[in-house]
Amino acid sequence: MSTAAVQPSPPARSGGAAAAGLILTIALSVVAPIITYNTLVDDHGWSEASALLVSGAWPILDSAIMVAWRRKLDEFAIVTLVFLGITAAVSLIGANSTRALLVKDSAVTGLFGLLCLATLLAPRPLMFYFGRKFGTDGTPAGVAYYNGLWQFEGFRKAQRHITLVWGVVYLIEAAVRVALSYALSTSTMVTLSPFLIYGTLGGLALWTVRFVKRTKAEGAKRAAAAAAAAEQAGGSAA
Repeated sequence: MSTAAVQPSPPARSGGAAAAGLILTIALSVVAPIITYNTLVDDHGWSEASALLVSGAWPILDSAIMVAWRRKLDEFAIVTLVFLGITAAVSLIGANSTRALLVKDSAVTGLFGLLCLATLLAPRPLMFYFGRKFGTDGTPAGVAYYNGLWQFEGFRKAQRHITLVWGVVYLIEAAVRVALSYALSTSTMVTLSPFLIYGTLGGLALWTVRFVKRTKAEGAKRAAAAAAAAEQAGGSAA
């Protein structure tokens, strides 16, 4: 299909469903694991490896609730569960000193970067599923609309470009954190690591939003130019 084809307007979003899903995901996948990890280590004297494994149960609960709510195990939930398994496996390999755990955390984000790049060879790249997770309200109409966008060449190119950028940036982020884990003291790195993790995520999210807006504007401009050219050609033929 031509890149100048006009994309349909998205269906009306269920604001309540979208907000509830986002709040639940943030609470169970971000806030709860941090609180659980710090509480077990600081207040109850658990080892860092054990606390990491226990805190990883919260994102699993989030995925389970979403599956029960929507009655569907989507690709995002599958990727989340796979990476929780990878995180748990990596945390059990080798020594479990604080420095080793910092390096292992970097290995996990590096694996995420590699997965992004690997899915460029798949029918649909990884960030397509992340976009569908956070760019729709999760209703059948919203998901169907987002899936339908894949027919447009401009949309497909944008999704692959986004996935490429995320993959490369996360590989760089992982390499930087590994280097800093050995160059800096453990206490300094424990403080710095969350800023690197969430700073990278926030920067990529902001870039993605701006890139999508710019891509949509360029697509609308091309469609308008094509429509004007077609109208002019029709008038000349008459």
